[in-house]
Amino acid sequence: MPKVSLDFQFNSSIERVWLALTDSKILAKWVMDNDFKPIVGHKFQFRTKPNKVWDGIVDSEVLVVDQPNKLSYTWITAGESTTVTWTLKEVDKTTHLHLEQTGFEKEGHAYHGAKQGWVLMGGKLEQVLTEL
Repeated sequence: MPKVSLDFQFNSSIERVWLALTDSKILAKWVMDNDFKPIVGHKFQFRTKPNKVWDGIVDSEVLVVDQPNKLSYTWITAGESTTVTWTLKEVDKTTHLHLEQTGFEKEGHAYHGAKQGWVLMGGKLEQVLTEL
């Protein structure tokens, strides 16, 4: 099964990167509007403007909260049910952020859209971190 696996490096503390991953208002600046809470079992949605091929809604549930090392949640949208896992590690004042999204049925539209989307959002996250 295909998986999206991306690595990002930020010149920000692990606590600031964790905050950007877990604070609903900050998360909205680089992913989508949401009602996220870093509580295992919390069900939430990411929401954005719908388009011709997508209703703009991602249904999610928090699976793992291991502050500030690991965060995982489901990502259910457009007929695909996947899991997003963020792993954080701080080395020499640089935070290494690893993203893995697993559970894609095939290397189709959803997989490629996710990979492209996370690359763009990673760039936005870098910008957001400079503003924190």
